[in-house]
Amino acid sequence: MKRYLYDHILRDLKKKMVFLTGPRQVGKTYLAKNIQEEYKSTIYLNNDDIDDTVIIRKREWAINNELIVLDEIHKMKGWKNYLKGTFDTRSPQQTFLVTGSARLETFRQTGDSLAGRYFSYRLHPVSVKELSGTVKPYEAVNLLNKLGGFPEPFLSGSEEEAARWRKQYFTDIVREDIMDYGRINEIRVIRLLLEMLRKRVGSPVSFTALAEDLQVAVNTIRKYITILESLNIIFVIKPFHKNIARSILKEPKIYFYDSGFVDGDEGIKLENTVAVCLLKNSHYLQDTKGADLGLYYVRTKDKRETDFALADKNAITHFIEVKLSAAGISPHLRYFKERHSAAKAIQLVHNARYDTETDGIRIVRAGEWLANLEA
Repeated sequence: MKRYLYDHILRDLKKKMVFLTGPRQVGKTYLAKNIQEEYKSTIYLNNDDIDDTVIIRKREWAINNELIVLDEIHKMKGWKNYLKGTFDTRSPQQTFLVTGSARLETFRQTGDSLAGRYFSYRLHPVSVKELSGTVKPYEAVNLLNKLGGFPEPFLSGSEEEAARWRKQYFTDIVREDIMDYGRINEIRVIRLLLEMLRKRVGSPVSFTALAEDLQVAVNTIRKYITILESLNIIFVIKPFHKNIARSILKEPKIYFYDSGFVDGDEGIKLENTVAVCLLKNSHYLQDTKGADLGLYYVRTKDKRETDFALADKNAITHFIEVKLSAAGISPHLRYFKERHSAAKAIQLVHNARYDTETDGIRIVRAGEWLANLEA
């Protein structure tokens, strides 16, 4: 399966280093090794491997290696200065692909020692768009709801195999990655928080309520949410507001990169799958075209709400409501459309037989619409 970032990375490697980040087991190594096949002489080095670490530190790869893939190098002390010196003194025909977990993205954002030397891409789980041409859109949504979009469980085609993978996946993350952030005595609380968030997908989340339930401070909950977000286990969608400070203070909604991990009914899993697809599309356009896009939701003081809102340069372009089956136009969606006529209003319905439009509001088949995104 050729991943959606393949051509973009291959093109940019001719210009600069490329950073490839994303959740664990999302397919970064698979993609990197596919790209290696485009070069005559390459080497793959993983900083977690003792033998590879020696080669990395001494820069003992062959002079004729055209592509050097460096995995998990952000775990090495002084890795930014190392990459800067390595890139600046490389042979003319050499280029570098740097891959790593979500923490590479976090560390990359601090400091400017690598400024101007790389392009960055975020790899996401497979989406309806990425599956188009191989799986019909309606069936793609069903599969993503059940199996999630991570390659191994998705390609297994089995809910049982996906459940086994998921149990091991989250055990490993808690045991290894979260331990890097927190103390051992915090792990139990983070586990409980993770279980609670699984049941709160799609609803505004009160950090105060979570803190009371877990008997910890609100700032502790904020810290743990940041850890889970940094590890690409969850992502946070904030309410849209032109005043950014006010947006941050309002209750966010939380979704999982793995829809199969969501503890909810079919409608909730559908909303999570749509959220994953929308985030992937936004990140793709940001990474490949430099677009200034944002994914939000909208909620008024009198609790009128749409599931999602897409914004371009801080102006809403789309209001999106997600429904499992058609049940008439959402009155909240109609409310926002009447007050923001320039924005598109779309109701995504998974079980709709055909697309319709009423009063400028489109009711469309969710799978077909998601299949027409850019990623």
